[in-house]
This record gives sequence, structure tokens and C-alpha cells, in this order.
Amino acid sequence: MTDKIGIDSYREGHKYDFGGGGGASGEDGFIKEQDRLLPIANVGRIMKQILPPNAKVSKEAKETMQECVSEFVSFVTGEASDKCHREKRKTVNGDDICWALATLGFDNYAEQLKRYLQRYREQEGERANQNSAGNVHEGKEETSTYRGELQSSLSLGRFEICKSIW
Repeated sequence: MTDKIGIDSYREGHKYDFGGGGGASGEDGFIKEQDRLLPIANVGRIMKQILPPNAKVSKEAKETMQECVSEFVSFVTGEASDKCHREKRKTVNGDDICWALATLGFDNYAEQLKRYLQRYREQEGERANQNSAGNVHEGKEETSTYRGELQSSLSLGRFEICKSIW
């Protein structure tokens, strides 16, 4: 069975083709290889963040990591999408991703992501309340501080993911 985007899954009921056949809007409905991968510049930048400043990362290492993380994201997202499909929902949300991570055996990542998602939602709620009360300037200041904390938290999470892959 082929879905609309022509992605191959190892799970029952899906057929994925990452072979790089036609374009995403091409006549055969398959995604181009470069469209299914995360941008290599972003992958390289994340890899460099956890290495000493003088360390170099080879093109081959970046490409290998690009393949791995792209497959991981597709795997988790596919599981979450299947859940939404079974529940007759069209939108995958953060809770679905947390559920998929836990279901696939990535419990540590699921717990970290749940905490991040909870903090993010709290911050968004606070920001919405401040904006409706007319405290836009203060909300922006707190958000930038909070985003800095989240960035640090995400960097640590990326480090843990990269460390566990290597």
C-alpha cells in the first residue's frame, strides 16, 4: 500500500520509497532524497555544538548523521501519524510524538520531551495572558530568557542523542 507521499515504512500497511525517484510534486508521487533529509548544514551545526571548538567533522560523518537522524524523525513521526489515523485525527501534536517515543522504546527521550512540552505550553500561556493584559514588553523579555533556557536544554538533549548514537 502506498500513501500520498510515497514513504516506505517497515511497519505493516505502509510502503516507503526513499530512493529519490521523482519529485515531491512529481508524476509518480515520490519524494526526492534531498527533501526527505534534514538540512545537512543544520545537522553539522548541531554536531559541532557538542565537540571541542577545534574539532572538525568530515562530510561523510555529517552525511551519515543526516541519514540517521532523518530516519529517526521519520520513524517516530510515522508511529505518531499511525496513532492519529487510528483515532481519526488529522493533526499530529506534541503529545502524539511523546507517546510514539515511549511506544518505540525511547522512554528517556519521551520523558525529556514531555517536560519540555509542558514548560513550553506554560510559557505560551503566560505570554498569551501578558499580551492580553497589555504587558507585551515584559512578555518578550521573559520569553527570550526562557527560550535561552530551552535552547540550553535542547542542546543537552541533542548531545545525549548524538552520544547514544555514536
